[in-house]
Amino acid sequence: MSLVRRCSRTACGRPAVATLTYVYADSTAVLGPLATYAEPHCYDLCAEHSERLTAPRGWEVVRLSDGSAPSRPSGDDLEALANAVREAARPPERAAGAWGSARTESGKGPGKGGPATGETRRGHLRVLRSPDS
Repeated sequence: MSLVRRCSRTACGRPAVATLTYVYADSTAVLGPLATYAEPHCYDLCAEHSERLTAPRGWEVVRLSDGSAPSRPSGDDLEALANAVREAARPPERAAGAWGSARTESGKGPGKGGPATGETRRGHLRVLRSPDS
């Protein structure tokens, strides 16, 4: 069950569509797309209240639109991410072999697994090699 966030304005129960944040140091009110998470110092506004928003005298209102940004990652974005993960998981070339001198207490290569299992581990990432490679 997904919980719908409501407008922060008093007595308004409409669903929120935008998030308002005040930047006091710059005397700026920033109104943008609905934030992923409710933050304690931000205000969620419905469509009507976000359109009618005014700021105190001397303040600037910055309206960030999300119409130009894709709502989901594109195929190119996902491919670039996959390539970056593959590159990060590639073991560095060393004279001592792919596993080099890095050993764990068990005597296997870095992390769990090792060359026998076809698993490479680097930091928190783990790449499983396909059987045909």
